[in-house]
Amino acid sequence: MNKRTSPLTSVIMIPVACLVGLPLYYILVNTFKTQQEMATAPLALPQQLFFDNYQYVFENVTLLRSFSNTLFLTVVSILVMLFIGSTAAYGMILRASRFNRWFGLVLMLGFIIPFQATLIPLYRFLVDIGLIDTLTGLVLLYSAGSIFCYFLIQGYMKTLPFEIIEAAKVDGASVFQIYWRIVLPLIRPILVTVGVFQTMWIWNDFITPNVFLSSPEKKTLVLEVYRAVGEFTTNWPSFMTLSVIVLIPMVIFFVLTQRHIVSGLLAGGVKG
Repeated sequence: MNKRTSPLTSVIMIPVACLVGLPLYYILVNTFKTQQEMATAPLALPQQLFFDNYQYVFENVTLLRSFSNTLFLTVVSILVMLFIGSTAAYGMILRASRFNRWFGLVLMLGFIIPFQATLIPLYRFLVDIGLIDTLTGLVLLYSAGSIFCYFLIQGYMKTLPFEIIEAAKVDGASVFQIYWRIVLPLIRPILVTVGVFQTMWIWNDFITPNVFLSSPEKKTLVLEVYRAVGEFTTNWPSFMTLSVIVLIPMVIFFVLTQRHIVSGLLAGGVKG
């Protein structure tokens, strides 16, 4: 039997939801207005649908190339992070030792040190190895997110029934076979959860590609939005149209995967 929702909850949450949705409404309705109409009535509905902003963006912005760059960075970086994070967590749990515990504490420094404080040394590092202004160099930088993956996956792995792993060892399975055939299927919920978090981070990241990429043909979608802001004047309806186009893939992705964001984390807490 479902518990009845308190009317007070609705009274509070409906205005809060409207307040949170206001920026999205503001951006969306102004994509269908001229710049003059937006300036005179920014929150009003458009008098008539004006699609020239979308036509202008598709004709003047290299969306396909930027989308391909962003998709490449996101997919490859996520695969690298999930592989490194899961194998590291698997190794740490499979062979627990004092060194591994201390090494895990050292990895926590990755959360303590702000990324902005490491920009100059990282830039110098990519210059030295010849990966500055390359998508491969950005994948290498994003792979540092494996630390976040490692901590979440390790916490989930601790809830696994290790009797299955011990039985596989007795049957003669190698360490990699156990990881690939037994551990990976069991930790799929947390892999999906971590993948969702990291995908939204990389897709929406601005500071990393802005600092380490300079070639126009290697720009990401977020950088295309940034470039749409002129030094002296800005076509705000076109800018908002580009912002909406860039947001659409992430909105679809979030809607399709939102149930995994919490379910994977909670599953690790109720197993065992």
